Amino acid sequence: MNVTLWIIASVLAVAFLLAGLMKLAQPKEKLAASGMAWTGDFSAGAVKAIGAVEVLGALGLILPAALGIAPVLTPLAATGLALTMLGAAVVHARRKENQMIGANVVLLALAAVVAWGRFGP
Repeated sequence: MNVTLWIIASVLAVAFLLAGLMKLAQPKEKLAASGMAWTGDFSAGAVKAIGAVEVLGALGLILPAALGIAPVLTPLAATGLALTMLGAAVVHARRKENQMIGANVVLLALAAVVAWGRFGP
């Protein structure tokens, strides 16, 4: 089970790290033009904050458990990312972007599995 949790956490970390860095590095207009139309509903600061949450969550999935320093932060990071995906699904549902909700649900489920597994069944 531990290996499975590490694999899921690693995949999630890469996905959230890349998505978060993209939101931090690019202006919201460029993000909107590349298919993230939802950014038009948020301020530039909010988009950057979402990116920062994703990057910190990605680091939180790996570093505490790998370094053995405050390992309770790993399931907390997974829980935070699951809540972030819940919020993303709500935004996409309100915008009637139903095709995006599937990805949110998958990422939410994977983050929930990591949180459950690291908190201890």
